[in-house]
Amino acid sequence: MTVEWAPLSKADVEAWAELLVAIDEVDQVGGREDADDLAEELVNPLLDPVAGTLGAWESGRLVAYGVIMARAAAEPVHRMSFWGGVRPEYRRRGLGGHLLEWAIGNAPVLHERRFPGRPLELHVEVDSRNEGLRALVAGAGMEPARWFYGMALDLGAELPEVSLPDGLQIVTYRDDLEGAVLQVRNRSFVDHWGSVQHTAESWRNTVVGVKVFRPEGSFVVLDASGQSVGVLLTHYFEADTEATGVREAWIQIIGTLREWRGRGVASALLAHALREFRTQGYDKAGLGVDADNPTGAFGIYTRAGFEIAHRTVAYGLPLVS
Repeated sequence: MTVEWAPLSKADVEAWAELLVAIDEVDQVGGREDADDLAEELVNPLLDPVAGTLGAWESGRLVAYGVIMARAAAEPVHRMSFWGGVRPEYRRRGLGGHLLEWAIGNAPVLHERRFPGRPLELHVEVDSRNEGLRALVAGAGMEPARWFYGMALDLGAELPEVSLPDGLQIVTYRDDLEGAVLQVRNRSFVDHWGSVQHTAESWRNTVVGVKVFRPEGSFVVLDASGQSVGVLLTHYFEADTEATGVREAWIQIIGTLREWRGRGVASALLAHALREFRTQGYDKAGLGVDADNPTGAFGIYTRAGFEIAHRTVAYGLPLVS
């Protein structure tokens, strides 16, 4: 096997998307991205496409890839993310190990350009069903740092009915609310493990300015003065629907200001969103949650009818102290 290694570019997105399909047909983890999604990813300012991506090619076919993504801040540690994959028929040939070794070597270089003198950890999210990846990262010295649940809800089932507290109203996301919604997200995620404060740039490049964002399926809770106190933002991956025939509304962010927690705001917001999803033709809703989330989010989701669909573990490796 003769493999050529090179960074990924916009010219490679069709081959990259095809590789993701081949990987997910076996691994069944979802979250597929199409060529347009991947093109957006390559221009994200948090990604250096030359030093932060790597593809393995054999006979003009992309057979493996890896991506190292920076964070918007190092608070207090810069937790860079690495992900990738190997075409199933090319596994156990050392390609995954080469990619991980590359990521461990390149992450400190990319980190130094952004946050010199700050500590660095490299993180890899491992689906609990992927024993091969778990063994690979553990063999490289990475250790479990946090556990997460991927949860799902069938929108054909009976949906919850929860009333919003007096004085509040839910509105559909609008562009003029972008700044206020960003503030709610940043304030409400302060106590979330691994979360950093989004900048206006990172917010647009990862959440509300990307093709997968669905403003019509995203909602904001306003108080009597018109201030935003809760948000729910939705992404939709067309590539997943093409593969499965199922339209899933993925709740990318749901957050409530600390002073409004415990009053049913999040539950009412979620119930409203689920009914809107069904009206908009979605078949299911999905979200991810920290198993040890300190805000009680897991209980809110289970009471709404969400069930655990899969589990993932974030593995970390300190690289710069």
